[in-house]
Amino acid sequence: MKRAINEIIVHCTATPAGRDVRKTDVDRWHRARGFRGIGYHYLILIDGTVEQGRLENQIGAHCLGHNSRSIGICYVGGLDNASGKPADTRTPAQKKALEFLIRDLCGRYPGATVHGHREFAAKACPCFDAAREYGHYHVKAAHEKD
Repeated sequence: MKRAINEIIVHCTATPAGRDVRKTDVDRWHRARGFRGIGYHYLILIDGTVEQGRLENQIGAHCLGHNSRSIGICYVGGLDNASGKPADTRTPAQKKALEFLIRDLCGRYPGATVHGHREFAAKACPCFDAAREYGHYHVKAAHEKD
């Protein structure tokens, strides 16, 4: 059964730039927090590889109050190595993969808008303005008016 999706929400793992994090790591972290598994639908590794987390037809566990109607994407990184502070640490490969994935999702879910987790929570995540950078991929649904 296909879910009604109206938001694509971008996250970061809040790990230092360059740290190798995989889906199995995030799955373990989320299970330790009481989730039934990884809460994101997609994880983008440092080299740009996209790993599938939850299936798109499953409700995610990534943004309180928005999970039932969203797709969660997370890129590995988000913290500066030297300071440990939030920073846009996306590699060129991650940027390319994220753009391709968001463009694809917006095409498959007309009307879905792109957001950063920070729009809905008091966090720096994903450490860049996802709505500004990727919001133009929003495709109007047939029922939306100009």
